Amino acid sequence: MAGYTYTVFILMIPLVIFLITGLMGMKWKPIVSGVIGTAGMGISFVLSLLAAASYFFGGTHGAEGFQTIIPFEITWLRLTESLIIKMGILLDPISVMMLVVVTTVSFMVHLYSLGYMKGEGGFARFYAFLALFTFSMLGLVIATNIFQMYIFWELVGVSSYLLIGFYYQKPSAVAASKKAFIVTRFADLGFLIGILILSFVTGTFDFGKLTSPDGAIFAGAASLSFMGISALTWAMTLIFIGGAGKSAMFPLHIWLPDAMEGPTPVSALIHAATMVVAGIFLVARMFPVIHFQAPASQEIIAFVGGFTSLFAAVIAITQYDIKRVLAFSTLSQLGYMMLALGVSGYGGEEGLGFMASMFHLFTHAMFKALLFLGAGSIIHAVHSNYMYDMGGLRKYLPITHITFLIACLTIAGIPPFSGFFSKDEILVAALNHNKLLFAVEYLVAGLTAFYMFRLYFNVFWGKDRHYHHTPHESPLTMTIPLVFLAVASIFAGFIPFHHLVTSDKMGFDTEMHLAVAIPSVLIGLLGIALAWILYKKESAIPEKLALRWGILYTATYNKFYFDEIYLFVARNIIFKYISRPVAWFDRHIVDGFMVGIAVVTEKISFQIKGMQSGQLQHYAFIFVAGTLALALSMVYFLN
Repeated sequence: MAGYTYTVFILMIPLVIFLITGLMGMKWKPIVSGVIGTAGMGISFVLSLLAAASYFFGGTHGAEGFQTIIPFEITWLRLTESLIIKMGILLDPISVMMLVVVTTVSFMVHLYSLGYMKGEGGFARFYAFLALFTFSMLGLVIATNIFQMYIFWELVGVSSYLLIGFYYQKPSAVAASKKAFIVTRFADLGFLIGILILSFVTGTFDFGKLTSPDGAIFAGAASLSFMGISALTWAMTLIFIGGAGKSAMFPLHIWLPDAMEGPTPVSALIHAATMVVAGIFLVARMFPVIHFQAPASQEIIAFVGGFTSLFAAVIAITQYDIKRVLAFSTLSQLGYMMLALGVSGYGGEEGLGFMASMFHLFTHAMFKALLFLGAGSIIHAVHSNYMYDMGGLRKYLPITHITFLIACLTIAGIPPFSGFFSKDEILVAALNHNKLLFAVEYLVAGLTAFYMFRLYFNVFWGKDRHYHHTPHESPLTMTIPLVFLAVASIFAGFIPFHHLVTSDKMGFDTEMHLAVAIPSVLIGLLGIALAWILYKKESAIPEKLALRWGILYTATYNKFYFDEIYLFVARNIIFKYISRPVAWFDRHIVDGFMVGIAVVTEKISFQIKGMQSGQLQHYAFIFVAGTLALALSMVYFLN
């Protein structure tokens, strides 16, 4: 539709910023790249808000719900008559919502980085990478087909690799970027195989055809199976593995905590609204296929999400690096979202889980970006990531303190903050589907409140550390995003998501379930109270409890040794029994065969090179000898 053609600029502006700052950034003062990047992202942010307002409130809702609009599309590759790869822009409730989420957080990160990254080497390079990352994520969420999504999916992986490894002089940053890249590549292999199976079964990549509720395109797929499992279940499970890698679901979670090696604004961008929610968005985009054609894979999604939320929350309790606490918090909240999709039905109140997942994705983007940017403000003031180097900072960082407290209350699910509303909907959806998963998420709610206020009290209360220099509040370029995101965290819960972003695009009525909400708030308050007792004032109780828990505490602190397990498997099994034999075969068989061809060619060439000596008498001799041989042959055969 012509009315939405301007949405192309939402995508193209970050690409232009990447090209300009990447190619020209070294030729001008560093701040120029920051200003260009921030101004450009501000325009994309405003255009996204205009698109959302026009889409949700401008008459696109009809008798069959919100329309799917494709304002731009071109054919890129034509594989068969029906199997076509296109590049375009798809606008529907979840893609429009994601445009707002991505551009909001990216704009805040661009603005914040003007202060946080001031004086850093590679300032222009940093803004170029931010723009590339934003372009990649926007291309992913507006994709009209699953192959276009996969292309931008890989671009997101490359961009995150560049940002996590921004401090390339640090071995730990280089290792973290490689770890993130390699782990997600393994998952993306599953995604690609799933795409190939799905396209083979259906003959299309197009989201419009794949996600049509009538399911006509899958009519002939029921007879296709492998090992007693339908081809569609294999396809959607493999596609989910790709999403699990990006969203760091267990057991592919190991890359996310190490991604903290990048600059703190990068952590906010990756962990709040972009890379890690790509997996959630993928499952939401393919939800009709998963729900109707592969219900077994939906059960897998629910239990993987539930386990991840609990697993990560338990680990977060024992961490001391404030960014790692927030990283494991992200893992836990992503588990919430994935579980909600796994327990959702389709249409009306049956689709409560889908709506709740998207609602929590939106609110989480605001308060988690606020938490990470707040952590950056703290680190900027005390030059340390560790709680034991902090304390009493509320006196020195008043804006950071208040905004961080708002974010903690929001993630703890305390009303009237937005996290309460979105988490409550997830709990209701879980209760309706699976009592075990519901009980797990109740426990996670209490753990979340406890570890977040453990962080809050350790940083802003407790003992004043008598810092070597007096900590001071961050500059306006850093505090303005904090205030903006704090306001968003407070009021985002009042957005009527149940009328805007639903599984069937129709909208439905919902109400507060007090029997679920009141106990969840009480559990959150219990977690806060426990953190108050243990950490508001410096006390020996936490250390005594750690000693009493002994091996369990040690295992939790060491993240249950999953990094060590992966290293052991990689070095002692994969490298030893797979990589080395493959390397030997490559070196001795493949390379040996090619070297053999070269040696034989060289020897033959050496033997016949005299024929091209350049001496006239040699050429005359060969000519005469050849003529005589030809003449004698003709005489012999003619007789």
